[in-house]
Amino acid sequence: MTLEEKIGQMIIAGVQGTAMTEETKSFLSKYKVGGLILYKNNIVSQAQAVQFLNQLKEANREGKIPLFLSVDQEGGKVTRFPPEIISTPSARDTAKSGSSDRAQQIAAATGKALRAFGFNLNYAPVLDIDSNPKNPVIAERSFGSTASIVSEYGVKVMKGLQSAQAIPVVKHFPGHGDTSTDSHLELPVVNKTLEQLQSLELKPFAEAIRSGADAVMTAHILLPKLDPDHPATMSPVIINELLRKELGFKGVVITDDMTMGAIVKHFDMKKAAVQSVLAGADIVLVAHGYDQAGQVFDELVRAAKSGELPMERIDQSVARILRLKEKYKLSDEAVEAVDPQKLNEAIQKALDQK
Repeated sequence: MTLEEKIGQMIIAGVQGTAMTEETKSFLSKYKVGGLILYKNNIVSQAQAVQFLNQLKEANREGKIPLFLSVDQEGGKVTRFPPEIISTPSARDTAKSGSSDRAQQIAAATGKALRAFGFNLNYAPVLDIDSNPKNPVIAERSFGSTASIVSEYGVKVMKGLQSAQAIPVVKHFPGHGDTSTDSHLELPVVNKTLEQLQSLELKPFAEAIRSGADAVMTAHILLPKLDPDHPATMSPVIINELLRKELGFKGVVITDDMTMGAIVKHFDMKKAAVQSVLAGADIVLVAHGYDQAGQVFDELVRAAKSGELPMERIDQSVARILRLKEKYKLSDEAVEAVDPQKLNEAIQKALDQK
């Protein structure tokens, strides 16, 4: 692989619109990014979603390495399914049912539906503990206010997605629960020691890693008692020392979206992306704007060519990314039209479990 092809694999970019355009085609051809993320505004109907994802795969064919086609399908308020597909409950409501086996069945049905449309990577489950009533961004997205509940339900949901061959990404490491600031808008600060994190926030992540987590998303939060200079997403202390060495995570580390306020209001996004990779992140998520993703690509290439970003660090990440794509047998083959009724029956069956 060329340097540019390697850097491309290390970026997941946002998509614009609801159908293939010349701009999108040109972007994919130029940067050969490793993956794409779709949001609610990219998905209009089940037929359109299948067609769009097939078009994206087709445009990537010359790249030879299949795309991560990713989405935030958590359930509750955070849903990306087209309107023909029935809703699944939020993490909080899922845990209220009292059955983690049911949670696993719902996740498996969700994963099958995602794969039917052509998605293969899901930014879920949320392993943040809902420990701060003033938290404006986690709330019902968390399974609960204790480490044991979040660990139990989080691992079951992770396993349910895996059983359907949908790659789960556990998030937001090392824990976004005890914040009173929305990182989409600003940089939250959590003044906790390592010992305090170990007694609460880190427990669900440690359990997920022991249970075979494939990918972890980092949080845009500053933990000054661990690293006063870098948010978790950019911190070698938090990614390399804590996540990799102490917790033993060997899978793929993905940053939260680098276009969020927590990053762009305090850092140069391009330089922040380089720092994230230096810190141990494998994939930089640039979820909004082809120009933004292109700038990050160019900056990573520049940093590699100048020696600021060692090739060894890049090769480690690319190897992890390719291993994950191979493990889940990702393909850019087109999928057939989906049968919403069949998918809904499977989801409803899981919802009806006691």
